[in-house]
Amino acid sequence: MGVTDPAGPVMDRDEVDRALARLGQEHEAIETSLLALQDHAGRRLLEGAVLTGVTRERWQATEARITLLWTYFDAYTAALRGAREIRARRRWSSREDLTELTGLLRGDAVTVAGSEVGRLSETFSLATLVDRMNELYATSLDLVVAADAVWSALPARIDLLAAELQRTRTLAHSVGVRPGEHPAGDDLERITRTLTKLREDVVSDPLAFWVPAEGSSAPGGGRPDTTVYDREARALEDVRREIDAVLTVRQDAEQRLIRLRDVLSRADRTLAEARTARGEVLAKIAATEVPVVSGPPTALQEQLAAAAEYRRQAQWHRLSPLLESLEEKAEDELLRARESLTAVTAPLAVRAELRGRLDAYKAKVARHGLAEDPFLVERYDAARRMLWSAPCDLRVAEQAVLRYQQLAADLLAGQGAPQDRKGDQS
Repeated sequence: MGVTDPAGPVMDRDEVDRALARLGQEHEAIETSLLALQDHAGRRLLEGAVLTGVTRERWQATEARITLLWTYFDAYTAALRGAREIRARRRWSSREDLTELTGLLRGDAVTVAGSEVGRLSETFSLATLVDRMNELYATSLDLVVAADAVWSALPARIDLLAAELQRTRTLAHSVGVRPGEHPAGDDLERITRTLTKLREDVVSDPLAFWVPAEGSSAPGGGRPDTTVYDREARALEDVRREIDAVLTVRQDAEQRLIRLRDVLSRADRTLAEARTARGEVLAKIAATEVPVVSGPPTALQEQLAAAAEYRRQAQWHRLSPLLESLEEKAEDELLRARESLTAVTAPLAVRAELRGRLDAYKAKVARHGLAEDPFLVERYDAARRMLWSAPCDLRVAEQAVLRYQQLAADLLAGQGAPQDRKGDQS
């Protein structure tokens, strides 16, 4: 749509002819634009839709602007037709004709009934009238394009997501994920409600989901607001992952239950070994505090039985979190059993270390020819009796070993021979 030149003095015939040609081109461009707006798919949808909210308010105002736009165009058409008729009176227009044409083409000679500001009529020049039509057209087209863009983008995407949601609901139902029984089932219900409401709102109030582009003056500059859609799409993806996890449980539940039974069985055997070792330590080691070994936790066995029952009844949504919890607890229980066995058998390990150290020093002094030394023999026999008798007092036995070790070191150091020093390094 064009813009006319500013007004000037009385026009000559050439100026009038050029102005009429330009106005004719503008009239054709305006008419083409108005017809395109009239046939725009977005405008037809707006006319036929049951609108609510901001879209209803703005469309009511836009309908009034479009009606006024056609009124302006009709007045513009009539003025142009009148100017052409005056010019067609004579081949060479008279001064009076040129004066009348100048007033019509450049002056405020177009009166339009009605206006946006509530007046009964308004008077415009043709140039001002074109500018006013340009403004009304741009504003109206902007709203139509925005509504059409939202309707073209969001409902189809919502429908696709709803179809995926229905497939997910069917799959969830097959594995026992239902509302009120599993959080994912509750999420599916909430997503369903949200998508249903979102589609209704998008259809009835598309402009509520339109984000204008900052700094853009082009009609329809902006984008659909997909915030709610994107959030629900992410939520559905989370639910799908949860369903996949439940499906995985269904596929490998038996193997996981077998592994759980094996881990708990090993923990029970380790605790039984620890209890046996504790009795042995109490019988063989004196003056030692031995930690009490607790029995296997019955709660884990009960939960394991519940897991097996969930599998038998195909309650995969219940089995999935229970298996994860049991696997962690079973590993903890096996670690606790091993730590109990280590703590209980620690005195026996200390005794074994003392026995090994005593025999190692006996072999060392034997290599140096001191095995028959009466003092060493006496201290060795004393330490050995303590370490191989029951109950063994570890503190006393350790002192006996240290005395034997010290005497052996003193004797080895007192020899001073190269062969002896070589033996010390061994």
